[in-house]
Amino acid sequence: MINYKNILETINMVDKLKFDIRTITMGISLLDCADTDGQKSRNKIYDKITRLSEHFVETAEKTEKEFGIPIINKRISVTPVSLIAGSCNDTDYVKFAQTLDKAADTAGVDFIGGYSALVQKGFTKGDLILINSIPEALASTEKVCSSINVASTKAGINMDAIKLMGKIVKDTAYLTRDNNSIGCAKLVIFANAVEDNPFMAGAFHGPGQPEASINVGVSGPGVVKNALEQIRGQDFTSVCETIKKTAFKLTRAGEVVAKEISQILDIPFGIMDLSLAPTADIGDSVARILEEIGLESCGAHGTTAALALLNDAVKKGGIMASSNVGGLSGAFIPVSEDEGMINAVNRGSLVIEKLEAMTCVCSVGLDMIAIPGDTKASTISAIMADECAIGVINQKTTAVRLIPVYGKSLGDTAEFGGLLGRAPIMPVSKFSSDKFIERGGKIPAPIHSFKN
Repeated sequence: MINYKNILETINMVDKLKFDIRTITMGISLLDCADTDGQKSRNKIYDKITRLSEHFVETAEKTEKEFGIPIINKRISVTPVSLIAGSCNDTDYVKFAQTLDKAADTAGVDFIGGYSALVQKGFTKGDLILINSIPEALASTEKVCSSINVASTKAGINMDAIKLMGKIVKDTAYLTRDNNSIGCAKLVIFANAVEDNPFMAGAFHGPGQPEASINVGVSGPGVVKNALEQIRGQDFTSVCETIKKTAFKLTRAGEVVAKEISQILDIPFGIMDLSLAPTADIGDSVARILEEIGLESCGAHGTTAALALLNDAVKKGGIMASSNVGGLSGAFIPVSEDEGMINAVNRGSLVIEKLEAMTCVCSVGLDMIAIPGDTKASTISAIMADECAIGVINQKTTAVRLIPVYGKSLGDTAEFGGLLGRAPIMPVSKFSSDKFIERGGKIPAPIHSFKN
């Protein structure tokens, strides 16, 4: 039976509260595209991506109109390219990135992720070639996103990789200096990366995934904030229940749309990622939810507890609504993409140290944070190491997406445009981490019992 109250509620969520399908991502395995001849491998990659995605965008747009729920981004993720390109004799993989870019253009998607490597336990020849090519690959393409997994709870932290990635981030910032170092906005360094994450820039189609799959990310910070406005003054039990019920509705609505697309394309449905992913628009902010819970400004004492509550309640509500909740599900806290976070930084209530504390309980990590362009590579590496330690010890995914904006310093703002938003330059510690990073080697995996 049609429930008109539910229909009106969904219309209100979309029209006034910015509920949307944030991203639908087609994952494609490229394992059968490996070849000892680099050009042949790239031809196979282009042919396979364009063949499988031929009707992808068209189907998503048709479903979007039919259900009346906006789908903001259509994207593709592929097998980590280092696993494919490593079979050939090429000494530079930039042409692989350009092939991905060309295939993404043909498919009509916004981004393609998977220019990636998994090096938590060490490097292969292909991993090193790919990592060293990242700055030029991101500078010479528009839609390609890259990610490197440098640590895991079972393998420990590859400090040689972290040292190298500090330099790669700096080089990427320099090569894209004419556009606010935007290349760094397409580069993520992970600990405990998941194989089916639909969100960029860290999306890739892991080696354990099927031939192809449809993964979906639903978002709705405005809907959650609106629900909490209706129960102002009530206790935390009511807050948790309200968020859970709201997350349940968001997940159900998103799954209906995702399964319809999956069925039409005859590609298996993968996971529903229920994440409160903000935008820089007013009314679409995770920081404003935290303030609605009772904080004068995001970053004040109590922010970590409020974020933990929010993240947990979102997951509980989502799991009740779907058997396929996965990915990164929870609350994202990117600075440049969240109007409330940007204001909190400008007010001085939110600093990088507090953001790091919040990443202990959020969905991912230090995300879309602009820092001074003259920040040393060793400092960037040390920030990555801190974030990886949080992920490895606590058995969760963490990530770093820092943007050392070339030529900019404290007091400046970097404009990235679109969903990437804008970011005030945040200060980092002025004290050196050089000797710490110079050690190299590996931080061993933690003990899994005797926890405290």
